[in-house]
Amino acid sequence: MKRGDARLLVNGTLGVLTAVTLFPLAWMAAVSLMSPGEASTYPPPLVPGRATLDNYRELFARAGMGRYLANSVMLACSVTAVSLLFNVAAGYAFAKLRFRGRTGLFNLMLGALVIPSQVAMVPLFLLLKQLGLVNSYGGVIVPAMASIFGIFLVRQYALSIPDDLLDAARIDGASEPRIFGLIVVPVLKPIIVTLAVFTFLGTWNDFMWPLIVLSDNDLYTLPVALASLSREHVADNELMMAGAVVTTLPVLVIFIALQRYYVAGLMAGSVKT
Repeated sequence: MKRGDARLLVNGTLGVLTAVTLFPLAWMAAVSLMSPGEASTYPPPLVPGRATLDNYRELFARAGMGRYLANSVMLACSVTAVSLLFNVAAGYAFAKLRFRGRTGLFNLMLGALVIPSQVAMVPLFLLLKQLGLVNSYGGVIVPAMASIFGIFLVRQYALSIPDDLLDAARIDGASEPRIFGLIVVPVLKPIIVTLAVFTFLGTWNDFMWPLIVLSDNDLYTLPVALASLSREHVADNELMMAGAVVTTLPVLVIFIALQRYYVAGLMAGSVKT
C-alpha cells in the first residue's frame, strides 16, 4: 500500500470514529432545541423542525436549574482548590523531602488504590455523620481534600525537579514554604493544571456520593438534580436533553480550553518514574 493511500485510510478511519463519538452529543443538543414530543416520533428526527429555547426556559424558570448550576460551580471550584493544596503539597513531600517511613507510607497508599471506592462509602458516611457533616457541602468537600491518585501524579512529576536547585535555595537561606511557593509550584504548573482538570471534572460529574450525603433538594448538584427531574418528567425527552446540555457544556468548554496543558502535564509526568 502506498504511503498516500495509507494516510488516506488512517485519516478516513479517524474521521469515522470521530463522527461516531460526536454524534450522540450533537443529537443531544439538537433534541434540546425541539418542541415537546418531537423527539418521540418515529423515526426520530436528527434536527429540530423549528428550533426553540423553550426547554431551557422551562429548566431555569420552573425547574430551578440555575440554583443547581450555582451549587455545582461552587462545589467543584471549592473541591478543586482544597484538593490541589493538599495533593500538591503531599506529592512534593513524597518526592523531595526525606522523612522516616516515606517509602513504606507511599507504597501503602498505592496499595489502597486497588480498593473500590464503593467499599468505603458506608464507613465514610458513618464517620461524616459523627462529625455532623451529612447534608452539607462539608460532607462532599472533606472526603475529596486529598486523593491517592492526585498525590501519585504530583509525586511522579516532582521527581524531575533537580535536587541541586532546591539545595541551592536552602543554602541561600530560603525556608521550605518559600521554596515550595516560589520554586516548586511554578515548576509543577503543567501537572497542577492537569490535576485541576481531573478534579473539577470528577467533582462536577460525581453522582453517587452527593446523592448519598446530600438530602436537601436545595443542595443538589446538577447530576443529582437532573436525575430527580427525570423522575418527574420521564416522558419529556426534550427537557431532559436540555438538562444534559447544561450539565455537559461547562466541563466540555473547560476541557477544550485547557487540553493543551492537560496533555502536556500527562506526557511530562510520565517521563520520570
